[in-house]
Amino acid sequence: MAALNFAMWQRALRGVPRLSAQEWASLDVVAKWLIATRSAVLVMTFISAALAGLFALRAGKFDGLLWALVTVGLVMAHATNNLLNDMTDYLKGVDRGNYYRAQYGVQPLEAGFWTMREAWLYAGVTGGIALACGIVLVLLRGGLTLPLLALGAFFVVAYTWPLKYVGLGEAAVLLVWGPLMVGGGYYVITGEWDWSVVLGGLPYALGATMVIFGKHIDKRAADREKRIFTLPVILGDVPARAVALACMVLQYVLVAALVVVGFFTPILLIVLLALRTFALTFHMFRQPKPTEKPDWFPADAWPTWLAAFAFVHTRAFGLLFLAGLIIEIASRAIGLL
Repeated sequence: MAALNFAMWQRALRGVPRLSAQEWASLDVVAKWLIATRSAVLVMTFISAALAGLFALRAGKFDGLLWALVTVGLVMAHATNNLLNDMTDYLKGVDRGNYYRAQYGVQPLEAGFWTMREAWLYAGVTGGIALACGIVLVLLRGGLTLPLLALGAFFVVAYTWPLKYVGLGEAAVLLVWGPLMVGGGYYVITGEWDWSVVLGGLPYALGATMVIFGKHIDKRAADREKRIFTLPVILGDVPARAVALACMVLQYVLVAALVVVGFFTPILLIVLLALRTFALTFHMFRQPKPTEKPDWFPADAWPTWLAAFAFVHTRAFGLLFLAGLIIEIASRAIGLL
């Protein structure tokens, strides 16, 4: 058994490392799982789960056990989807011929680093943990929990095919990272469905969606050749970038509107601190992706481009969003609000 490689764990949590077959073979099971599941992006799911917990805490109905089960279940479901995504694309031959996904990090199946049997084992264990959390939550909460679990399972399985292939992948991401994760997570924790919570989580859900939207713009030409009709393929480059910019602006507009109507206090305007990151992201989305990697751009991030900028912005916005809610809750607890 390979020794635990904590340095590689850290690399995998920051990005998607590029490795040789020898380096891969020397890794421990956890490191392989972190790399294969593209664990760096799982933080987006954790933030959605954290938002659900904070909204429950703000309502005075937080349950630590239920929140922990929701969080582990959602993160593992996202990881399972990433594994199934690679498995599906490999079986359909999408990753052959130096396709986009195989360029910016390890795709273990396409690289020949593991067999389909090993891939199924990783996906089965990961999906099994997600399903186990879901079953426990169904038994503990009941009500809408089973339909929410079924809907989540549908998106885990169906996102890569057929949804992504027919221009519905982006809408699925928006639905999952907002109403399903935040609204559904809030319901499971509290036992109450609250549309205002769904709306409150929408600014962050838009950000998470723009990461996948940026990725689909980045690989629009490759997807078109493979007959994968993502929304950017259908819209075209310029309209797709315009839609992405509008959605990112809408994140800030929604927060401001929710402050005006009193759902949030002005403390949530702390998200405006992310405008510095947004300014760079906005600038990059206004122009086509360069054909060659600029000298200043990290080599291990290329050929992702708009997706990389969207991810940095979404992470900044999401963490500030969380911070604002935490400060708001703490201020109420000590009588400042």
